[in-house]
Amino acid sequence: MSGLAAGLDPAALGLWVTFVVILAALVIYTTERVPLELTSLREICALLVFFNFAPVPDAAGTNILDPTTLLAGFANPALLTVVALLVMGEGLARTGILEAGAQMFFRCGRGHAALATGLAFVAVLVVSGFMNNTPVVVIFIPIMQALASRLSQSPTKLMMPLSFASILGGMITLIGSSTNLLVAGMLIELGEEGFSFFQFAIPGMALALVGVVYVIFACPRLLPERADLTSAIAGGGRQFMAEIAVHEGSRFNSMSPRGGFFPELKDMTVRAVIQNKESFFPPFEDEFTLGDGDTIIVAATRSALTEALKGEPEQLHTELGDDWERFEIDEGHHRWQVGNQILAEAMVTPASRHVGQTLVQVGFRYKYHCVVLGIQRRSQMIRARFTDIPLEPGDVLLVQGREVDIQSLRGDLDILLLEWTAAEMPAVHHAASTLAIFLGVIGVSALGILPISIATLAGAGVMLMTGVLNVRQATRAIDRTIVMMIAAALALGSALQATGGGVPVRSDVVRRRRRVTGGCPVRFLPAGGGAGQCHQHQGNGGTVHPHRGGDCHRPVAAS
Repeated sequence: MSGLAAGLDPAALGLWVTFVVILAALVIYTTERVPLELTSLREICALLVFFNFAPVPDAAGTNILDPTTLLAGFANPALLTVVALLVMGEGLARTGILEAGAQMFFRCGRGHAALATGLAFVAVLVVSGFMNNTPVVVIFIPIMQALASRLSQSPTKLMMPLSFASILGGMITLIGSSTNLLVAGMLIELGEEGFSFFQFAIPGMALALVGVVYVIFACPRLLPERADLTSAIAGGGRQFMAEIAVHEGSRFNSMSPRGGFFPELKDMTVRAVIQNKESFFPPFEDEFTLGDGDTIIVAATRSALTEALKGEPEQLHTELGDDWERFEIDEGHHRWQVGNQILAEAMVTPASRHVGQTLVQVGFRYKYHCVVLGIQRRSQMIRARFTDIPLEPGDVLLVQGREVDIQSLRGDLDILLLEWTAAEMPAVHHAASTLAIFLGVIGVSALGILPISIATLAGAGVMLMTGVLNVRQATRAIDRTIVMMIAAALALGSALQATGGGVPVRSDVVRRRRRVTGGCPVRFLPAGGGAGQCHQHQGNGGTVHPHRGGDCHRPVAAS
């Protein structure tokens, strides 16, 4: 033993140092002045350095807390399961499956404020039971904003309850929260039986339902009114002029107006309809019918156009009337019809050579391999096909294309790419396969055919192999804060286990619990809940659980 620990019990010294590291981490987590992942890394480094100079030996004299033990959290099956679930959640969000399910609940409660709000939160509760909270909240934010608008409420009244509902949903299943997986994995490591998929579904559902009732009726009354800055940040209700091509078999074919307007296009403003080379303007007669070959000139926000792209993407790809077969790729499709598609905005520069030319004359698709979906011009109301209108300086084009083609606009002197507007389009063509993969993972895990870690890793791998996600998208879906906090929590748990840090707390809690009930289920709920207010609950499961089940038939930890 080195001079640093000479004359002292290595386990006792290591115990106090571990507690100091935990308390220091809690203080830093609470202040939030340092990124959480950096604080977690500092915890791991502090333990590595200290136990290198003051080892805790076993009976054979080998250091129990060597780097292999302290860094084992990065290879922990629970952590890998969480990472795989994050990747699968990204696949579900990217293909629009979550949003489609949320919209279904939203439509069921239309016209009834309390019912619509309740169904929306129940949807969040159910979905959060099967995937990480973050993508669920991201998907439901626009749904809640639309709901607040229709109910004439401030969105801030629903956003915080949305976060609460997603957390409550994580208590229903084993994969609903990374903490559940972490504690289940540590149980197995300690030689105990792990949790089954729905083992705590009934108490979890009971608690979640009570919490949702509070979220629906109490939270909106307690939360303050705040001004809605969303529209200002997003650029307001800026509208693009776009064209919808009507084809045989399209949902617009044979569509007729009611009261002079098309109710199916409620999110868009119809400016004109070009039929047999003749333009018709609203209000339309009830006998007017859309047919194959018609073109609808609409004004719509970017979000409305993005929503329209999910159904029939080709309907917004304007027909130029020329032979475009020479621009097809080997698979027989245009570059803007296959692969991962990006939607972005680009502005015509004042010195652009394209000023005074139409998109056809520019050869935009041939030159940039992107398709223009709409054009924004503040100075006038366009009632003709935007492909026939000469471009002007300051025109903003809504373009769609592959990421490499969108990025190629960066160095162009005629078109200025507004990089902050670039966003990936939903890959709706992968929706069916993605849903099948996710349900398959849930099924084999719930039935016990495969361990949850194997099932989720296999599911994430299948999504990558089938093209639902590429490696970059999967990597981006991994939350480094969660990864680092779980790894740090496992390192601290190992240190507490080796130094005996869990014994005093465990014995005291068990003794107090037995005075009341004679047993020890959920004995760490108060301690874990209190610590969870200071930092993320992923770290809670690892630091509150380092003990063996000697004082009770089964150790249980709660976040």
